[in-house]
Amino acid sequence: MADNDRPNPYGVLLYYKYTPIPDVDQLFSFYDSNCNSLGLLGRVRLAPDGVNVTIGGKLSLLEKHIAAVKSNSLFEGTDFKLASSHYPLNDQVAKECGFTSLSIRVVKELVTFSPNPWLKSPEIAKAGTHLSAVEFHSVLQSAGLHLEKENPSNSKKLVLLDARNLYETRIGKFQTPNVETLDPGIRQYSDLPSWIDDNSDRFRGNHVLMYCTGGIRCEMASAYIRSKGTGFENVFQLFGGIQRYLEQFPDGGFFKGKNFVFDHRISVGSSDANIMGACLHCGLSFDDYSSRCRCNHCRMLVLVCDSCQHKKDALYVCELCQKHGKGYRSIPLVENDESQVITTPIDIKTVPSDDITLSPQIHSRHGSKPSRKLRILCLHGFRQNASGFKGRTASLAKKLKSIAELVFVDAPHELPFIYQPCLTEPNSKDMPSLSPHSPPPPDNCRKKFAWLVSPDFSRRTSESNWKMADCQFDCLQYQQQTGGFDVSLAYLKTVFSEAGLFDGILGFSQGAAMAAAVSARRGRPGGEMDFRFVILCSGFALNLPDSERGSINCPSLHIFGNKQGNDRQIANQASRDLAASFEEGCSVIIEHDSGHMIPTRSPYINEIKDFLHRFLG
Repeated sequence: MADNDRPNPYGVLLYYKYTPIPDVDQLFSFYDSNCNSLGLLGRVRLAPDGVNVTIGGKLSLLEKHIAAVKSNSLFEGTDFKLASSHYPLNDQVAKECGFTSLSIRVVKELVTFSPNPWLKSPEIAKAGTHLSAVEFHSVLQSAGLHLEKENPSNSKKLVLLDARNLYETRIGKFQTPNVETLDPGIRQYSDLPSWIDDNSDRFRGNHVLMYCTGGIRCEMASAYIRSKGTGFENVFQLFGGIQRYLEQFPDGGFFKGKNFVFDHRISVGSSDANIMGACLHCGLSFDDYSSRCRCNHCRMLVLVCDSCQHKKDALYVCELCQKHGKGYRSIPLVENDESQVITTPIDIKTVPSDDITLSPQIHSRHGSKPSRKLRILCLHGFRQNASGFKGRTASLAKKLKSIAELVFVDAPHELPFIYQPCLTEPNSKDMPSLSPHSPPPPDNCRKKFAWLVSPDFSRRTSESNWKMADCQFDCLQYQQQTGGFDVSLAYLKTVFSEAGLFDGILGFSQGAAMAAAVSARRGRPGGEMDFRFVILCSGFALNLPDSERGSINCPSLHIFGNKQGNDRQIANQASRDLAASFEEGCSVIIEHDSGHMIPTRSPYINEIKDFLHRFLG
């Protein structure tokens, strides 16, 4: 029996509404109560400026939900997109699409438009003019003549902009003769603003026609284009998105292929059976994402046909990673969001955090497990290593397990083993003497590494080489470790090339100093490292020639001990000086009383989570 022939057919409901929400907590309670009582699963996102909802359940119960929502005057004029659907194909698809639980989350903005959460989003009130599916089709059919009639004296041309991601446009897009169609080819929506900035000349002075899946992404993107001022006023968008267009034109009209959707349906097509997508490996026509194959580098969805999926030791590298020189080498297959140890030709050792299954029923103000965890590269301190740092941050990884994956890597400078000689009986009444005992056996000693070393450092090649300490521990030794930066910088570029993408970098002590120096180079022309934020723990500033106070433009979280925090290694003022090197309004500071460590108790862990939640889409 077909799903829709069952006594209680299944369906999917999508809607959004941009409107000021006077009481977010009250609306949260409504969705929590209503969706749970009706047994609806999916995602509900609430923000001060509106809601965005994708939920599934029995059609009759979804209709009851719509009726309840309509009783609230806030939702007047909302376009409720209700469609009958099959049940989720399998648990993996349902889990990835968020249809195994109900996730209600309060967020800063409904869609993450910029990778920098401190940048002000454009005003939705200035969004482009809405066109119905029929109007949109008419404009395309006349190749711009419809808009020209509004002002016959102008000679503007029509530019069609697809506001979706590359994995969506692979399987379907609008194709119209005589109309220039722009496909940004981006991994994620937050990459769109910079693409628009780089291509603004293609919009200036023209009529811009935009479309996306259901309309919400065009609201923000069209407002952003119009915010550029003179020459960018004529922006129009498809109301209701591709979904409404295909309902109006079941044969597909000018839309070719399938419409990618963010629920268990995966994609929705027209009566036209032509396939636009192609297998990443063999190039044969293919457009089925149900296997959820992902790029081994950046984790973006890729199309791999059934035959190629069964090839032994197959590696998947998406078009964008290939474009940036990331090839089919050195990185093992990653499946089901469980990362394996990553190795590269320069012997990078990474130790990802464990992937732990969450409770199926999650609905909290701080949020549930996101569709994609943040991937954070972790840089250890001086004379540490990746596995040791993983152990020291186990509590942090456990408490962030629902939102972040921590990846650890050894620094490039291998250090000799150091031992302190034993104190013997004093030779005089005043001074003890040092015993020239042999160093400890090296068999069970783990190698230690550093990002920065002393200028006269020379790498020891013997694994059993020990060095007797020149003196007792010096808490200011980090001030003398100023060499090796260029080697470490080149090394991290290779890490990003071979094991990226990373959303952010977490550095501890000397690792924080290195991460800060890398963030100062973020976004420069020719830069090989792209990330969105840094977390700097017990950090200090490097004395680099091109650094100055307030000059680093990168979202940052600074965690360090207060003046009474008993951090014997990095002084409070040193960490404050590092924070001051970031632009004002770009950094968050957490001071604690726990010494030279990363605190994971309340309230500190909640502040860390709040920072990270800004980067979850």
